[in-house]
Parts: sequence; C-alpha cells; structure tokens
Amino acid sequence: MKILITTDWYKSAVNGVVTSVRNLENGLRKLGHDVKILTLSETRFSYINGNTTYIGSVNAEKIYPCARVKIPLKSRLIQNIIKWKPDIIHSQCEFSTFSLARKISDITGAPIVHTYHTIYEDYTHYFSPSIRLGRRAVRLFTRYIARHVDCMIAPTEKVENILNNYKCRIPVEVVPSGVAFDTIVSDKNIDERDAFRRSIGIKEGKKVILYSGRLAEEKNLDEIIDFLGRNKPENAVFLIVGDGPCREETERKIEECGLQDMTIMTGMVDYNEMKNYYCAGDIFVSASQSETQGLTYIEALVNGLVLLCKKDRCLDNVLLDGINGYSYTNESEFSEYLKRLLTEDISNMQEKAAEIAKQKFSVETFAKQMESIYYSLLKQYARNSISA
Repeated sequence: MKILITTDWYKSAVNGVVTSVRNLENGLRKLGHDVKILTLSETRFSYINGNTTYIGSVNAEKIYPCARVKIPLKSRLIQNIIKWKPDIIHSQCEFSTFSLARKISDITGAPIVHTYHTIYEDYTHYFSPSIRLGRRAVRLFTRYIARHVDCMIAPTEKVENILNNYKCRIPVEVVPSGVAFDTIVSDKNIDERDAFRRSIGIKEGKKVILYSGRLAEEKNLDEIIDFLGRNKPENAVFLIVGDGPCREETERKIEECGLQDMTIMTGMVDYNEMKNYYCAGDIFVSASQSETQGLTYIEALVNGLVLLCKKDRCLDNVLLDGINGYSYTNESEFSEYLKRLLTEDISNMQEKAAEIAKQKFSVETFAKQMESIYYSLLKQYARNSISA
C-alpha cells in the first residue's frame, strides 16, 4: 500500500504524537508498505526531504506551546503527493495538516483514517476563558472532524468512550500505539547504570522516583510534588525529565514543599537519550488524567520501572495493581504505596512490568493492527464502488 501520514508534529518535537507517528511509520515500512509523511516545517519555507514533505509554517505559541500553523504554499508540493496517489491517508492531527489531508483525499479518493490523540477538554485553559464553553467547542469540533474521515482510531477504550459520548457517527477502532523497544530500552549493565546515575547527581543507594513529560497544567505534576513534600522519603531522589510552560511554577512549587534537596530537574532531553533516564529510575509517577494513552507509562514499564499513578481509564490493562505497580485515588493511598515500593523488594514487580509491556505494546503489533484496518477500509470502498 501507499500510505500518507499527515501530522502537525514530527521529529523535531518530543511528545506522544511524534513517538506514535515514528513508530507507526517504521512498523509499516518493515511490513513492506510505501510510506510518506506530510508535516509542518520549522520555518516559513516548504521543502521535500526524502519521503517527507515539509510545509512552511509560522509560530502559533499564543494558542499552544510550540504550536505552528501552515502558511499558503505552492501547490507543486501537494501535487507531487497527489500524483503519487496514496491508497490510504492516516491523519494524526486536527489542524493544519488535516485540511491538507482532506484536500488530497478529495482529489485522489483515498479514505482518511484519523487518530484522536488529544483529549482537548483538558486543554481548554489554552484557548477558552470559560471551561463550559471550551468543552462545548471541543465536542462540536470533534464531531466536525469525524464527519470528514472514514474511521477514527482511539488509543484506548477511554478515548473510544469519549468519542461515543460526543456522538461521533463514525466507526471507531481501539488500537494502542506501540513502543520501539530497540530505541527506548536501555542496554546498560548495572555498573553503567550506576555510573550514569552518578553523572546526573544521584547518590549511591537512593531509589529514584521518575516523572517524564511536559511541565504543563494538564499534567497535574503539582499533586505529586505536594504528596512527596508531605512524605519526604529520605532514601529517594525525585527525577523530573522534561520541560514546558510551567517550568518556573514547578521550580517554585518544589521549593515551597521543601523538596529542592531531593529533586533533580534535567530540562528537555533528546528522545534518543530517554532510555538512559528510564534506566536510572525505579518508580514512575504521574497524576495526569489528560492522557489518551500515555506512552511514557509504557516506555517506563518496558524499562522495568513500576508505576505509581493516579487512577485513570487510560491505564486500564496497562497498570495491573500489585503486579506492575499501583494506582491511587487519594493522598493516603499514594503514601501507603510509595512507602511499600521504597521499602520492600520490588524486583519481581519490575520483571513483570517489562515482561507484560513487551508482550502487549510492540511496534510490530501496532503496525499489523493498523494494516488490517487499512485493508478492511479499502475493501469496503471497493464494495461501495461496485454497488454504485
């Protein structure tokens, strides 16, 4: 098949959408498919590099951090893709490149599959002064997207339920994004792991509580900081990997809670280096309830970290309580589970964490599931054409 993937975010960004796109792209190529990417350039200039077409764009950070919006472009670049004539278009974002996906679909007749990566109701603070109006706008916008695609992909049942509640009259398939084990799992031995931990300031004998992700309001990192501040485990280090619009607020919160002596903040880390930080960790924490899937949870698991995360539907069939971690609903539960994980032998849980995640969330499984959906959709299109 000829498969066009459209996305507003690509390799220069570090987020779950980019990780999912890269893994899908690589997985489909390994299955023998011809894959092209249509994305936004980091400048006003449009160009082609290999199998990727970059469309000129301008900064739109006033709408959302690191966001960009396409500018009018020379039709030659889109004409090249139209002449290539994709069999399937898989859209990954709802904004700039989605309109291009629709244009290419209208001309070529290629069906559009769309993955719903973001629960926009949890992001209304970026674009609406009213939460109620913002959520209504999200519902209407999502239904608009659904009307212009042939199938929607939900990374979890949580997202499937949201789309059904929005009354999206379109087939929805649940397909978890896969993780590229060869790029995210560390191959460091114990001595190398200890050396890396020392290099970033972690003292010998300390357990490492790791948070990896954007520092943003919707991630609810303040809750973790509050809980740790009232527990202050003496044998632990709090390692925060990532950056974002709430960096200064996070630093102030750490000082207010008296955690500055046990906290290490790395800032943004290149994705190819993330495996070293996962390898340095023991426990992965998160209080976010804005995730559609949360690839960082799975990346942590495949590296043998146990999870301590706020209960959320996106963790169904991912976090297995007492087996590969614990989900909490309040501070008392968080404190109890944290104490247990810091004082008891958790080596068996760590082994189970890696074993289960590798069975469920491989790139190969991800790509094959998407391939099956593409073929099914093309067969449906062929039947409709014959009956017409």
